[in-house]
Amino acid sequence: MRHLLTPLRCRRLFLLRSARFKVPTAPAPPTPPKPPRKPQSFTFHDSTWEDPYSWMSSLSDKVAMRHMDVYMEQEEKYTEAVMSGTERLQSKLQSEMSSRLAFELSTPPLRWGPWIYYRRIEEGKQYPVLCRRLASLNEEFISHKSPSAGFDFTSGKRIEQKLLDYNLEAERFGGYAYEELSEVSPDHRFLAYTMYDKDNDYFKLSVRNLNSGSLCSKPQAGRVSNLAWAKDGQALLYVLTDNNKRPYRIYCSMIGSTDEDVLLLEESDDNVHVNIRHTKDFQFVTVNTFSITSSKVFVINAADPLSGMTLVWECEGLSHCIVEHHQGCLYLFTDAAKQGQSVDYHYLLCSPVDASSSPRKWENVFSDDQDLIIEDVDFSDTHLVLITREGRKFRICSISLPLPVGKGAVHLKELNPYFLPLPQHVSQISPGPNYDYYSSTMRFTISSPVMPDAVVDYDLLNRKWNIIQQQNFLHERTRILYGTASAASIVESDSNTKNSNYKNKVMVDDHHMWNELSEFYACEYYDVSSFDGVVVPLTIVYSRKNKKENQYPGLLHVHGAYGELLDKRWRSELKSLLDRGWVVAYADVRGGGGGGKKWHNDGRRTRKENSIQDYISCAKFLIDKGIVQDNQLAGWGYSAGGLLVASAINCCPDLFRAAILEVPFLDPTNTLLYPILPLTAVDYEEFGYPGDVDDFHAIQKFSPYDNIQKDALYPAVLVTSSFNTRFGVWEAAKWVARVRELAIYGPKRPILLNLTTDIVEENRYLQCKESALETAFLIKVMES
Repeated sequence: MRHLLTPLRCRRLFLLRSARFKVPTAPAPPTPPKPPRKPQSFTFHDSTWEDPYSWMSSLSDKVAMRHMDVYMEQEEKYTEAVMSGTERLQSKLQSEMSSRLAFELSTPPLRWGPWIYYRRIEEGKQYPVLCRRLASLNEEFISHKSPSAGFDFTSGKRIEQKLLDYNLEAERFGGYAYEELSEVSPDHRFLAYTMYDKDNDYFKLSVRNLNSGSLCSKPQAGRVSNLAWAKDGQALLYVLTDNNKRPYRIYCSMIGSTDEDVLLLEESDDNVHVNIRHTKDFQFVTVNTFSITSSKVFVINAADPLSGMTLVWECEGLSHCIVEHHQGCLYLFTDAAKQGQSVDYHYLLCSPVDASSSPRKWENVFSDDQDLIIEDVDFSDTHLVLITREGRKFRICSISLPLPVGKGAVHLKELNPYFLPLPQHVSQISPGPNYDYYSSTMRFTISSPVMPDAVVDYDLLNRKWNIIQQQNFLHERTRILYGTASAASIVESDSNTKNSNYKNKVMVDDHHMWNELSEFYACEYYDVSSFDGVVVPLTIVYSRKNKKENQYPGLLHVHGAYGELLDKRWRSELKSLLDRGWVVAYADVRGGGGGGKKWHNDGRRTRKENSIQDYISCAKFLIDKGIVQDNQLAGWGYSAGGLLVASAINCCPDLFRAAILEVPFLDPTNTLLYPILPLTAVDYEEFGYPGDVDDFHAIQKFSPYDNIQKDALYPAVLVTSSFNTRFGVWEAAKWVARVRELAIYGPKRPILLNLTTDIVEENRYLQCKESALETAFLIKVMES
């Protein structure tokens, strides 16, 4: 029997041994931190509410701030723990995104008078250097490499002049160089600029002599928000802000003089803000004073800045008013009400400088055309350039100057407009600096969802154009193009772009010359019917090659505030999602730009709910039409856009699988009622005045922090914030804590808070790191 028992004994022994070793189990998911709850009651109007996390914004409470520091460390560790399995993916994504960065060693050279200005990065340095060189010594300027570092080996002469080394400025300002304003004087002798002073939390003004390189003894003011040169560079006007960062004083400083700076204006009304700018020909300095109830424009003779201000325009309400000057005429570009009736668009007015009537009479330049919207204007000595929009189609058109004055409004087509060639799918056109009023060349940045931004110079006289700078993804390695696409090889045609009523000879654009990516990425447009029947524009982009069959993860972007255009530019970091089969969509909801003043008004204050419902409608449309798979949609919102995404999640938590909220505005009730950081009239006009009962109830209704659903399954959310953001980090921290407390919380749908202490926008590689984390989060959640 032994030969039979032995195998049994061995088997029994094996089983006994095996019992000692348990099968490994997956580690328990990390536990989210729980900040202290300190309930506090608030009452306003007829409402009373509890806020257990209001202590997070008690900046003057040292105990609360110590708790906050501990809590922030816990959140950081929790985010690291949840994302611990994605290190390789993050590294791969960061490598992908870094490889697509444009190695812009020099900004596009800008010609102004006899000089060419540009900024370039020196090897091993963190910040750029502002340089210039005489155009006569370098007509064929391409980049800082030709000749190397501004040295002409043929002549043996250095042709580059360093004007400002921002690495040295960083030493002046505690290791950090952030410039807000920079203005070269019209005689090219001085540079006025403002640098951020972290210790004092304001921008400090400096003036540098460009011939000697030394700083001028004055002015050297703090809290400066605006600059304007006068007296051909002999005088500098600047605006100071008060302790609440409201621009309220204008000073005039005579360069080289030991006299005290002269106060030109002090606005005592706390609701009125002051702004200055010089006209492009430097003949006048314009002064705008504006509040929610009125807008005024004054002009100062730049040749004699101490001679006083002349009122040239006044209207009721907060309006956009820009005044320019051309050969004895003032031109006003505004969206102010006409004859007491609000208008939904900007228009151009004209009035002689020496008009004697009081009040001044202004004449319409163009007849009203409901199909043609003027988005922006720019002047040179010889041409007026309009950026127009017909529906979704943006265009650039030039008109020869001077315009007929005193003959009444005319139709645009009567002025023989010339429409410049553009690529397909243009989502935005931004005018360049265009400092040189007497140049026939104007610079624009052309943006598209399927094309890297193109910096283009248009010669308005000979109607030729050059792409000065554009990233090229069609080559194995990223490079910057300098003037390689031009109008020289483009054939002229007798007709303009399709569906145009304006006829003139224009150049037919070759889309390949624009480095468009339409061959690889599709861009499609949809009209989405919102809850009340209003049509909301929706744009989607996807990879023609990598769009997955029956599995379409999607990312829906939104902003919808301040009347600003939604940023639909090509973003190289999104290529990592597109190439993995994702659909990237953009919802142009009410409250944003692109639809006129009414479109903006219909999404602010008591009508902010329209913006939220528009976004929800677009999300449902993507899923219902099969563009994005059910349970595979993510939301994305920045700042005010984060408010819309978070509010949409509150309304329909099961509609989204994930969301990215970047520095979001999540606690409007408390922020607007008890502002810790300075707010402007524009902020209250956008979201509402708590003192107004209707506004207050609307704010409470759309506030993400106040409307979190109890016991609902929320999507996974990554909230990014920073101690340097305009809206405090406590808003993000409060919302994250409250969602975890009230909603159903599970490891597959984590709510994460990611904090950055540096200003990421100043470092492109830090941007890649943050974008890689966000992208890895989305991929992880969708694949879980």
